[in-house]
Amino acid sequence: MEPPIINGVSKPKKPGGYQDSGADIAYALQSGSDIEVLTPQRSPDPHEASGWSFPDTEEGILSALRTGASHLWANTILFASHPIQMSSRVSKYEESVRVIGQPPLLVEQYDDKWFVNNLLRSKSIFTMPHAWLIYESPNVEAELSRMNLSYPIVAKPIRGRGSYGVKVCYTQQQLLKHVKGLFKDSPLIMMEEYLSGEEATISVMPPSKERPEYWSMPIVTRFNHKDGIAPYNGVVAVTVNSKVVSQKEYEDDLSYSEAARQCAAVAKFLQVTAPIRIDIRRFEPGGKFALFDVNMKPNMTGPGRPGREDQASLTALAAAGLGWDYSKLLRHMLHSSCTLRQLREARLEV
Repeated sequence: MEPPIINGVSKPKKPGGYQDSGADIAYALQSGSDIEVLTPQRSPDPHEASGWSFPDTEEGILSALRTGASHLWANTILFASHPIQMSSRVSKYEESVRVIGQPPLLVEQYDDKWFVNNLLRSKSIFTMPHAWLIYESPNVEAELSRMNLSYPIVAKPIRGRGSYGVKVCYTQQQLLKHVKGLFKDSPLIMMEEYLSGEEATISVMPPSKERPEYWSMPIVTRFNHKDGIAPYNGVVAVTVNSKVVSQKEYEDDLSYSEAARQCAAVAKFLQVTAPIRIDIRRFEPGGKFALFDVNMKPNMTGPGRPGREDQASLTALAAAGLGWDYSKLLRHMLHSSCTLRQLREARLEV
């Protein structure tokens, strides 16, 4: 489904949607003998992304449920008006079906980077970069001058996706040109201080019967940035610019464990019901980490289907650091599912 326009801003869809990761998930899970995976197409071709996932429309969801689905994998963009949240026809399944995914009411709030970062900043227990918001107006240049910013500055959409629209600007003129381009899609833009040190990412798992608390997976460090920004994984596979931080590196640098602790605390505070991924970066080389981007729907591609050997996601790389293969990661996610009623009733408690 098309994401709605919220406060004048719409989250950009991933080119081609999420059929690729949906196919990866379904293929990997059905490879085990104990899980029956229902697909809209009988025996879909593993070389193709289509035919593995039901549409995320009301009819698509109902079709999966009527076929006998006990679990729904919500591998799509969610929002408050999504049928998985609002459909009265789906309501009869609230107690019987379980969902792997985030509460739509919370996702709509947290997909606003300005909102969620300010929310975390307000708690005074999370390390966050300085940030500013600028609205589209005829006086943008004057507004930027009035802010007296220290360059470089990172400018980005507040409802972005990955590195889409993210740019490091070294002068006010560069920033002005970039924000004017971003205003074509959004009437307000977020700016952050540029963090010049190491970038890494931390995937956090929700509670499950096996482990009843939020916990951080091994940290994945990023490198080979382009113009100061980690490139979109659809252009550069994360397997060539990311690696798991070794146990020795982790133990020798306390900033890693502190970042992992904060990320697990973020997941608990936000009451997430599925894995999230939080991007972190050091203020300067060798310095402490700041949390700068909370991703409510981390990419979940993985190897298994023919030709997908290099398509491990950042969360799959983290899982490999635990000795898990892609299928084992998915099974752990399956075990942390919640009922549709729990998903629908989740609310932010500040």
